[in-house]
Amino acid sequence: MKAAVVRQKPDGYADIVEKTLRPIKPNEALLDMEYCGLCHTDLHVAAGDYGDKPGVTLGHEGIGIVKQVGSEVTSLKVGDRASVAWFFHGCGHCEYCVSGNETFCREVQNAGYTVDGGMAEQAIVVADYAVKVPEGLDPIEASSITCAGVTTYKGIKVSGIKPGEWLAVYGAGGLGNLAIQYAKNVFGAKVIAADINQDKLDLARKIGADLTINMMDEDAGKVIQDKCGGASVAVVCAVAKSAFESAIDCLKPMGKMVAIALPNDTMAVSIPRTVFDGIEIIGSLVGTRQDLAEAFQFGADGLVKPIVATRKLEEINDIIDEMKQGKIEGRMVVDFTK
Repeated sequence: MKAAVVRQKPDGYADIVEKTLRPIKPNEALLDMEYCGLCHTDLHVAAGDYGDKPGVTLGHEGIGIVKQVGSEVTSLKVGDRASVAWFFHGCGHCEYCVSGNETFCREVQNAGYTVDGGMAEQAIVVADYAVKVPEGLDPIEASSITCAGVTTYKGIKVSGIKPGEWLAVYGAGGLGNLAIQYAKNVFGAKVIAADINQDKLDLARKIGADLTINMMDEDAGKVIQDKCGGASVAVVCAVAKSAFESAIDCLKPMGKMVAIALPNDTMAVSIPRTVFDGIEIIGSLVGTRQDLAEAFQFGADGLVKPIVATRKLEEINDIIDEMKQGKIEGRMVVDFTK
């Protein structure tokens, strides 16, 4: 089968190779892949930013059809449509796995990083960790929800935002446009979108943002304080240090900043303001299987509609270049069905 893998000397790009899968284990399933989106985390893996992973198949925004199941599998059957997600497998028995916080398992395996992912014609999953795609959800759109969707949904969920409160989304791209939709249509928040790209801000308006701020022209933190009295929550989907720092500046007392994006950087935080205003800084890491099932269902219900376009596997390095240049609106998805 064809697969997009990390190069032997990781340089930020992928090689398309012929790869043979091993036989599945009793608790696993084999998927014929339909679609797999490309995420910024894939770019980090391809570049070796989290350690060199040569030969690993990329991809954790995968959707496929079950072709074969192992002898112990009861959660999937042949013909089901299921996910290949970043949270690929946990130990199942640690304090995090048993408390609904399984993504923090210290023995976690991640698709497209520590194990082969879904950017291939076929993929192997641990059956109990693959989430079924509900009827009524387009599988191309489901691919984006498998990572970008569930990640933003979980970040907003843990923020505790209440209907009618102001929530600021920093970065209106592939993650941010989904964050806007979940915040507005699922949680009932008033939504601010902040970005440096006017086209993305125009799109944010179309999908529900109540206020947009071009950070090239205005100080987003100051504008949000002046116009909204500060945001209750700021969700950072932009890979820029300045976005994280502005997100803290935009908060009202007792506000929460939720870090989702993963720049290789640090940020400056005023300890006195954090104390005097009761500011909370939260890290949110993708989502659990239950979070993904919920995020999928909101998509199936029409409350969230990912913005996607499909490409061929052979174009993966072109997609990577376009992502680096900020040219992509929404999500690019590799189509394995043609």
